[in-house]
Amino acid sequence: MERMNRPTPPSTAYLDHLVAETAGRRAALAGAAPAGQAADAGPDDDGGAPADLITAVERAAEGLEPELAEIVRRLHEHPEPAFEEHRSAATLVEVLARHGVEAELGVHGVPTAFRAEFGDPAGPTIAICAEYDALPGIGHACGHNVIAAAGVGAFLALHQVLGSAGRPLPAGRVVLLGTPAEEGHSGKEVLARNGALEGIDAAIMVHPYGLDVADQVWLGRRLLTWTFTGRPAHASAQPYMGRNALDAATLAYQGIGLLRQQMPPVDRVHATIAEGGTRPSIITERAVVHLYARSKYPDTLRDLSRRLDDIARGAALMTGTEVEIAWDDGAHPSLPVRTNEALTRRWVTAQHRRGRDPLPFGVLSETLAASTDFGNVSFRIPGIHPLVQVSGPDVALHTAEFAAAAATPAAVSAAVDSAAGLAATALDYLSDAGLRAAVHEEFAAQGGPVDVERYFD
Repeated sequence: MERMNRPTPPSTAYLDHLVAETAGRRAALAGAAPAGQAADAGPDDDGGAPADLITAVERAAEGLEPELAEIVRRLHEHPEPAFEEHRSAATLVEVLARHGVEAELGVHGVPTAFRAEFGDPAGPTIAICAEYDALPGIGHACGHNVIAAAGVGAFLALHQVLGSAGRPLPAGRVVLLGTPAEEGHSGKEVLARNGALEGIDAAIMVHPYGLDVADQVWLGRRLLTWTFTGRPAHASAQPYMGRNALDAATLAYQGIGLLRQQMPPVDRVHATIAEGGTRPSIITERAVVHLYARSKYPDTLRDLSRRLDDIARGAALMTGTEVEIAWDDGAHPSLPVRTNEALTRRWVTAQHRRGRDPLPFGVLSETLAASTDFGNVSFRIPGIHPLVQVSGPDVALHTAEFAAAAATPAAVSAAVDSAAGLAATALDYLSDAGLRAAVHEEFAAQGGPVDVERYFD
């Protein structure tokens, strides 16, 4: 008896993560610290930048409110999708120029990316990321106009206090990175592959949301296209001479549904059949399926990718068709966000001074999870990606309601508070050698830098 296939043993990647996370929680309950976190670390750590400098940059951020409101409004009124953000980028460069900051537009291989910096590149360097792309057809329904205002405001606040007023910057450098094409295209990965993160030690940004959240799950994401090719035939006279690509596509689609029972709860797969034939009387020669695959960890995303490959090949085998599997065609993968808790604690402290109380990690269900290309940054260097409230908690991202919320006075207030928080966090990082050591020790304990570019090879 011939045995065609043996059962594939399940990956232990997700189980390994559960075991490690359970051990970390037990250690925390016992008073010990999880790896990478100081045992006496709390939400409002001592240390950091001198209080007068923190106060000065926060007041500077407040003074920038008219300019930040202008950014929020102008970008919202003229939303531009990924890699088409010419007007948005020009607006941000213009605002910087008004304050004596020269930004270079069209950097790192992307015409709509920009970069500005000040300080000593021989010292520690922290980058502030600003996004400004919108969603096709629905505008700033993810609030990237608020992200742009917050990032520009934080950089200008630091520059006003430390870069142009004769006050010495703590040894180091601040970089403002204008990062286009987050929505569906992983623009930060394009920038990183073109050297944007070289010489940068840590990166910070903020994202608008329906709540203030210090840290939340962000899933890794890959794009996938299956193209099934069969053989056309007359569907009535000679159907047996055909090989139906639509049959293959529908079998593969059903295979995704069956796979869900065995997927870890942190995995997501969503798909659409974009092409399925031209006439009912002709056996379909070509069918195309577009998919998103997401997972909480890089290795479980890699496992999910392999399972989806098997489904496509199996559907093709069953129908006598061929399949072309194209991963991340036209876009790069996005890894999950690896949050740096040492930096997050400084962000939380800064937000407390603004009257906000960000929820700690684990309060929100991890089922409320989307994806961001900042994950690729966070696996190269330490980073944070907290959330700031601009709407009610019942308003979801990527909806018309959230797009409307991104142009309200609450959105401007969030931009000001975020600018102050990002500036204070950056200043703490540059001023406090102990904090920098904790940040990088934690990053090393999490596994250190990952070869993101070749991770899925």
